[in-house]
Amino acid sequence: MADKIRIALIGCGGIARGHVKRLLEIPEAEIVSLVDTDPNCLASYKENFPELKDIPVFSDYRDALGADNLDAVHINTPHTLHFPQIMDSLDRGLHVLTEKPLVCSVKEAKEVIAAAEKAGKVLLISYQRHYAPDYVYIKNEIEKGTIGQVTAIAALQGQDWLRGQKGKWRQDPALSGGGQLNDSGSHLLDIMLWTTGLAIDKVNAYIDNRGADVDINSAVSIQFTSGAIGTITVIGDQPGWWEDYTVWGTEGAIFLRNGKVTFWVRGQEPYEPTDLPAGSNPDQNFIDVVLGRDTNKTPAICGLRGIELWVELEDAPSGGQVEQLGKTVELAEVLDVSRDGEHVTTLNPSRDYYSAVAADPNAPLQSFFEGETTSEVGRTEGFSRDLWSA
Repeated sequence: MADKIRIALIGCGGIARGHVKRLLEIPEAEIVSLVDTDPNCLASYKENFPELKDIPVFSDYRDALGADNLDAVHINTPHTLHFPQIMDSLDRGLHVLTEKPLVCSVKEAKEVIAAAEKAGKVLLISYQRHYAPDYVYIKNEIEKGTIGQVTAIAALQGQDWLRGQKGKWRQDPALSGGGQLNDSGSHLLDIMLWTTGLAIDKVNAYIDNRGADVDINSAVSIQFTSGAIGTITVIGDQPGWWEDYTVWGTEGAIFLRNGKVTFWVRGQEPYEPTDLPAGSNPDQNFIDVVLGRDTNKTPAICGLRGIELWVELEDAPSGGQVEQLGKTVELAEVLDVSRDGEHVTTLNPSRDYYSAVAADPNAPLQSFFEGETTSEVGRTEGFSRDLWSA
């Protein structure tokens, strides 16, 4: 490998700008090509980042993958394009950092995990909260038992997604694979599972499309295998950004209100911790993992766990109507599926994936799968059991 990790940037929209800024600050990283179907985006990047003015550009990512001077890719494209781009990159022997969500179905997630393991390459998701000091602190304190056994969780996120993304690819199901729940909302489920180490047993939800072609407002109820309960509220129709995260335990509670952390331990007054750990970011972690000097903080298994939950409603509601999932969904039942007659492996929902990965980051991810199922994809009372399928 060269002295620097040579990276092709696939997708030059808004989200990729942050990645470029961070990569340019990492001495061991070098962006060697840009890929986008819109020549105006490519021109804008060359204008705004003088360091990139002389590197080649491509309209087809496959042409970029054919270059000899390439070690890795950053994928920042619409969600439904992630799967072929990840698979093609791994097939070329390249390391991959991808924006969330990982892919758009359980079957695809399992395939990219298997492909990354077979290729022996890094596959990392850009879930930035894993690197944020407040969330890392919360995770550490829960693991230390500061609030006792987790009994309940509530996560809320709101933004003006309905208006801000109107007419753009994120509200086109063919490109997004889902709405606000599958987009920004995917961070909430990920952080809920990552900070607590819990596994989901059952889910139930109400979803309101607010007249759009995809979900905008969602209220999800969760029961975990431990007996703990939780809620996720995602609002895509509010004036601006807000995020709340609360964890209750047998001995206390943690409140995160738009970046401000408060602990309340039984027998003590509420307090704001001052010893938060140092933060980082997915781009630095990606380079460090490729160079063998760190472990993957956001491995592909995180993306798979998120996709397990999000069920696609059959006949999405319109005109601002609200539709309920037809019944409470047992996760084991949801995952016991195959697609178009193909057999797929079934995830064991009782496995504590995060603890296992933390204990042995190099453990084969295929060990998280068990058996094969021969059941056909079915739609039961208003939900598709093939999660986020097209």
